Amino acid sequence: MTKKEVADKNIGMTFDFIKQTIDHPAIVAKIRDGAELDFIDKDMPLKKVAAGRKKNIMAYKVVHTFEAI
Repeated sequence: MTKKEVADKNIGMTFDFIKQTIDHPAIVAKIRDGAELDFIDKDMPLKKVAAGRKKNIMAYKVVHTFEAI
């Protein structure tokens, strides 16, 4: 995947998250103050994600909706 394709995919996931939070504002209440949001593609294994996580990153696995992991 090229850098442009990765950037386009990340931008798409970000806008999808914004749309989801507009429809379900309770999602925002679960985000810790100062947290960095990390959107993870549905095809990425969670073990790899958990191993590389920093302390104040909230990861969201992107399927069709967002769920905190």
